[in-house]
Amino acid sequence: MLKLFLTCAFALAFIPQAVAQTLPAKASAPRPVSAFAKLPFMSGPQMSPDGTRVLTKLAVNGESVLSIVPIANAAKPILIGIGDNDLLDWNWVNKDWIVARLGDEALIENEPFYVTRVVGISADGKTIKRLAARDPGQNAEVIWTASDGTPRILMSVQKSVYFGLDFWPSVVEVDVSSGSIKKAADSVTGVFNWYADADGVVRMGIGYEDRTRKTRTLYRANAKSPFSIISSADGKTDQTLIRPATFPKDGGPAITFSDHEGYWRLYELDLTTMLPGKTSFGVAAYDIDSFTQHPKTNQILGVSLTTNRLRMQWLDPKLAAIQTSVEKTLGNGQYATIISYDADLNTILLEVGNAAQAGAYYIYTAATGKLARFAISNDALGMEKLGPVSTVKYKARDGLDISGVLTLPIGRDPKNLPLILLPHGGPIGIRDAEGFDWWAQFLADRGYAVYQPNYRGSGGYGRAFERAGDGEWGLKMQDDLNDAVDHLSKIGTIDPKRVCIAGGSYGGYAAMRAAQRDGAKFRCAVSYAGVSDLQALKESNGRSFLYANSFRSFFDKRTVDMKAVSPLNFPEQFSTPILIMHGAKDKRVPVSQSRKLASKLTTAGKDVRYIEQPKADHFFSREEDRLQFLQEMESFLAKHNPAN
Repeated sequence: MLKLFLTCAFALAFIPQAVAQTLPAKASAPRPVSAFAKLPFMSGPQMSPDGTRVLTKLAVNGESVLSIVPIANAAKPILIGIGDNDLLDWNWVNKDWIVARLGDEALIENEPFYVTRVVGISADGKTIKRLAARDPGQNAEVIWTASDGTPRILMSVQKSVYFGLDFWPSVVEVDVSSGSIKKAADSVTGVFNWYADADGVVRMGIGYEDRTRKTRTLYRANAKSPFSIISSADGKTDQTLIRPATFPKDGGPAITFSDHEGYWRLYELDLTTMLPGKTSFGVAAYDIDSFTQHPKTNQILGVSLTTNRLRMQWLDPKLAAIQTSVEKTLGNGQYATIISYDADLNTILLEVGNAAQAGAYYIYTAATGKLARFAISNDALGMEKLGPVSTVKYKARDGLDISGVLTLPIGRDPKNLPLILLPHGGPIGIRDAEGFDWWAQFLADRGYAVYQPNYRGSGGYGRAFERAGDGEWGLKMQDDLNDAVDHLSKIGTIDPKRVCIAGGSYGGYAAMRAAQRDGAKFRCAVSYAGVSDLQALKESNGRSFLYANSFRSFFDKRTVDMKAVSPLNFPEQFSTPILIMHGAKDKRVPVSQSRKLASKLTTAGKDVRYIEQPKADHFFSREEDRLQFLQEMESFLAKHNPAN
């Protein structure tokens, strides 16, 4: 169960306040493995409403710690320990309070349940309290924070873990400073997700019934109106649920986020007809990833999308001008992305760098035009330019256009290079783009070309491309990987006789499947947290009584025959050496997926090395686990596919 924690202050060395210089890329001796294994110094930073502090996860002694960093005295952040709990998200409430959502596994009637709770933390780190502590349900989350400076939030809270009306979350308003609670919205059967407008009025709930796989939108115009169903969608036919993404104040059209025309875009929405109108924002051939709203007005300030790289398209003129100005000032091909800002849009936190740099954070003060560096993401790599990164496109054997990310070693002629094929995880709806990647840059530093193909089923390229992956796990999705190798060989970039495949999660599955199905094409394979038995993964996910049918349907769409594409069932077919690693604390893919395969391969006399990391999770959250993985992979590749 969730445990309370201690708060303490430590001294850390932040980067001096100066604009960084980009060092030229040049060939050099391999950098220490530890340089690439370092955790990002800051993760998910958020500027305080008054612009004086940054709330973030900091890398401290190889682990990530929730921290409050004073901008004027960054060398002395307040570090907030959370024990063994997962830190799921964190937000400023006002200048004096923050909230954080924690998660952990708990036994309820001898069954493991993942439980989430919300805690309030004073900005000086001296006071920590669990919010809505009297409610013993399974989940709690923050759905709104006040923008008027008061310490108020809205929380969606379950009151019971047992099925019934109290099982479905209601919404309460909580004063974080005092802990006082008052009701904001009653629970509704089937509704798990609630949404509020900028004023803190609960305006919408999304309900789902797993038996019918139908989703519905409950909506009201104001706090005095009752909720009514305004739209629905049938999951059996993959209908898109049309619902408001913003809540209009003046009776004008709302905005909806929809892919009903094939790509995720923003549209005006008439709430009387629930029909999308003209496009508010969209780009040709790519999906929108997300959008950012002004906390006081609900106005859309900017849109995030991924073309060849992640971009933030600011619709707010002030933020757009700042981002452009900073990029012009820095030069050297560096990109600046606004990450967070204070309530007045005066103190702006930006992430700066490019795909060949680990990057840094800068603070821009709009009132003075001053730009100062705040922190380096990786002090071992600094802002040095590493392997050059570009997008390379190719055609699959059936004519489908596919793109991917190529990272090259510095100082080597980009011809006839050894290759590490690095398919991404997910896999559905996920993609790789030009951006700093510690796996890819480590491998390039060792002399390999690295290619990350966005095979069919990847996200960001529209509905048709994503659905092209339906039924193709281990089949055409695997063919796409082989076709990538053939293309890079055809254009002369790589030596087809010196290719290995590596990946994590689904990428680990792809590496296992390649070693089993296409061993003649790869000299070796590396799997981290991979899936070897699709049927077992389906069954473990299908035990959820709330979403069992949805989970089962998801896996049924992945392939027509799970046993036929599960590497676990064919140990005798493995024909290339494989390194398998997995974290014992992985909550996403059970460690048994790797244990069982390694055991079967050993029994079959195959060339397999299996390493289980006792404290590792699915996401490389600990630096020690990253380091061990890179060291093992380097040694394995040097033996089976040396770069030189």
